[in-house]
Amino acid sequence: MSKNWLVAGALALTASMTATAAYAQSTTVPGEQVGLATGAPLPEGIYALNTFVYQMRDNPSPLDVGVNVPVLVWSTPLVPLGGRIELLVAPPTVFAFGKGNSGLRDLSVNVGTFVGGIWAFDLGNNFGVSLLGGVYLNELNGDRGVLVANNGTTVLPTILPQLASNTYRFGVAASYTGDGWNLTANLTANVYDSPATFGGGGRNLGPGGFAQSYSISDALNLDLTATKKFGKFEIGAIAYGTYNFDTSFKGGNIINAANPTGTPDRGRFLMGGLVGYDLGFATAQVYVARTVVRSIGSFDSTEVSGRLIVPLYSPTPVAAVAAPIIRKY
Repeated sequence: MSKNWLVAGALALTASMTATAAYAQSTTVPGEQVGLATGAPLPEGIYALNTFVYQMRDNPSPLDVGVNVPVLVWSTPLVPLGGRIELLVAPPTVFAFGKGNSGLRDLSVNVGTFVGGIWAFDLGNNFGVSLLGGVYLNELNGDRGVLVANNGTTVLPTILPQLASNTYRFGVAASYTGDGWNLTANLTANVYDSPATFGGGGRNLGPGGFAQSYSISDALNLDLTATKKFGKFEIGAIAYGTYNFDTSFKGGNIINAANPTGTPDRGRFLMGGLVGYDLGFATAQVYVARTVVRSIGSFDSTEVSGRLIVPLYSPTPVAAVAAPIIRKY
């Protein structure tokens, strides 16, 4: 796989589903950037990326959760101070699926579109770093959704309360891509306008007993990747997690099926593996992770993710690359 395709999905921008742990999870899904050399600058061009995450939550959660996000990245010709400017847009969709005899209807929620940019630097010797800034425009097109039982009754009036506020996202990443390796660490912060509100009528009464006001926890995510290329195949380890700063009651630590004692949700951490394959016209990746550490108020899950990375346009034809360079990445 060439460097172009290794880092084509520089940002897989998604939104988390918090039907059973409201307010205390970041809008950015933990682990959304594993498998990507997010610290390395992209060659000039346009790239498309689609990532789908399926989160199988352990009992007593009545739901499994899915997230799909298409991303369009324009790696511009602008290189101020030697750093490539990359612009991106992503409109995620979140799904929830009632488990077993839960009696819950499946649903989908359109999440606020993300718009942002990356400033990425090639430091030489196969090292790169990047800075990210952007915003999920939740106040323009966010939809918190309503969880409904099969009999039509409302179970939870607000499943994505963090969409009551625009989410401001900041990130820093570092990558090493030499000798077929992708060693990347990516730190992402989510910051909210809190307290936040939804417009409208009676649906504003949120979990926790307070109406039209949501104190949303700022959060910090860490995504880690260590993979290596073997011909067209890529294989390696991944790890990711999230840390919530606000563990107060209004930070979303409510009493529900997933958190019967209302214990503060400080966060969780997952580990797993990744396999990728160079299809020629695109690159495919599949990765699986399992919760290994969590706070009492959080939850356990097994998460299966699939990704497709496609370079759409380059301003100049891609020349044949010598074998040593291919191995380099």
